Amino acid sequence: MSPHADSSFVQQAVDKMIDDKSVFGATLRVESGDGSLAIECASGEMHPGDRYFIASVTKLYITAVVLRLRAEGRISLDDRIVGYFPGGELDGLHVLKGTDHTGTITVRHLISNTSGLPDYFFDKTESGRSAADELLGGKDEEWPLARILEANRRIGPRFTPGQKGKVLYSDTNYELAGTIIERICGKPIGEVFKEIIFDDLGLQDTYVFADVNDTTPAQLYYKSNPVHLPRYLTSVPAEGGIVSTTEECMRFLKAFFAGRYFPAEEIESLKQWNLLFRPGMFLYGIGLEKLYVPGPLKPFFPHGDILGYWGQTSAFAWHNPKNDLYFTGTANQLGGPGHNAAGKAMLRIIREWQKQG
Repeated sequence: MSPHADSSFVQQAVDKMIDDKSVFGATLRVESGDGSLAIECASGEMHPGDRYFIASVTKLYITAVVLRLRAEGRISLDDRIVGYFPGGELDGLHVLKGTDHTGTITVRHLISNTSGLPDYFFDKTESGRSAADELLGGKDEEWPLARILEANRRIGPRFTPGQKGKVLYSDTNYELAGTIIERICGKPIGEVFKEIIFDDLGLQDTYVFADVNDTTPAQLYYKSNPVHLPRYLTSVPAEGGIVSTTEECMRFLKAFFAGRYFPAEEIESLKQWNLLFRPGMFLYGIGLEKLYVPGPLKPFFPHGDILGYWGQTSAFAWHNPKNDLYFTGTANQLGGPGHNAAGKAMLRIIREWQKQG
């Protein structure tokens, strides 16, 4: 396809993202690896160039930093995490059926979500409510690591670290990974991101959300309700605190898969997939996700793998190697409708790209 080929199908796909009454604004950027397609479209309340919360897409940046530190010999994926918490902060964190497994949790377990630690955000405590229930109900509170760990102790672990075939998406894992990075680098995670990624790529509109009075990111929604969570978002930088734009997130996504932070061939070693059922349904490897297509349906989705990351805000950063396409953007909606809208938009664009190609 030439650079001048019809690309109106991208705008059409983005317009369809806001057909659902729960999605009020969307933005999407798609680029091909060869440069023949590079277009950003927006619809509804959002506009090209808007800043937005990338939420858990931040975890892909954590993966990049961990693998960069490993390449520099400063960390091993098999390091036991208790070595980074010498003050006893993790005491009794993973006690299952009377046995304490805390000392066996490794960095690999954290970034592959195989530690067995519960997710403080979605898992319910003895009160019957989760952090998500409180936050989405309008109770904006800070969740520092100490509070997260205490909630995890009350909830209890789900399985032993590294148990075969077991995986549980847990934001706790990434808060721990972020703290480990901070202790290795001797600076806050926001400064680490800035030094290793943001400045390196010349990103001007990408930063870790740190000011509760910052209103520049696009307004988030939960169902039909605007959501304001500045205190929470400033307290969880490692699991979901980055603000960016589609263009700058795209620069990072391409750099990630091009091997800017670690040898590109190491991508294959991250593809140790386990099927996750919450949030959503997708495959999880080592700091990397893959969109899930059940075996019987694969003949109807001949697009090949789609690798990258979802964010809880319906933000996304995905790479489709078979067609050499990259996608970044958001539906700016906390919950399923936004993810569904974004997923359908990407598939529409891939199909049209294949048709025009």
